[in-house]
Amino acid sequence: MTGSEDFTPESDRVTRILRDQIIDGTRAPGSKLVERDLAAELGVSRLPVRDALRDLVNEGLVTPRPRTWAVVREFTASDISDLIEVRSALEVLAFRLAAQRRTRAGLAGLRADLDAELRAAATGDGTAARRAAADFHETVTELADNALLSELEATLRSRMRWLLGQHDAFDVVAGEHEELYRGIEARDVGRVEELALRHLATSRSEVAAHRGRAVQG
Repeated sequence: MTGSEDFTPESDRVTRILRDQIIDGTRAPGSKLVERDLAAELGVSRLPVRDALRDLVNEGLVTPRPRTWAVVREFTASDISDLIEVRSALEVLAFRLAAQRRTRAGLAGLRADLDAELRAAATGDGTAARRAAADFHETVTELADNALLSELEATLRSRMRWLLGQHDAFDVVAGEHEELYRGIEARDVGRVEELALRHLATSRSEVAAHRGRAVQG
């Protein structure tokens, strides 16, 4: 018999599925999320769908509409600019603290994220590469060992994962992550800060290019 600790509420499962679809881009911005239709598609009642949509509204990925439907959030240029500004402030701090405070176990977790990203980038698996890249950034925040920073990261996590997924240069991003990993491993705080700033510049360029291609497509 499955233990209670293995039980996942239906609403959590639905939330995870919809969140991944939105972040991965398989549910396009502006597309409708109708309770009845989602319940039929996912084989659940409407209640867990309603709970999931409420959670995703709180995470900033879904925009509510009257009654029983919502839409996938369409991030405006202003929304993205705000996200990039906040990310820039938090991320340089996270990388610097990670370089100062990393542990052997933390480095092993970061290396695992990096290896997954490198494998995905080498095979052209964009979805897996983007997910592993976002995992890498979240693990860096864990290595920073700052409770308030982790709390802020958790609040913004879904929107930041969406932002981190707005790139197509998988090899470039993975290569910069490898350099950052080596800097953290060496506790080279100055080098890590320099690399983090360069990485943010690359990300800004990639977000703009990715959105430009999406508009043209």
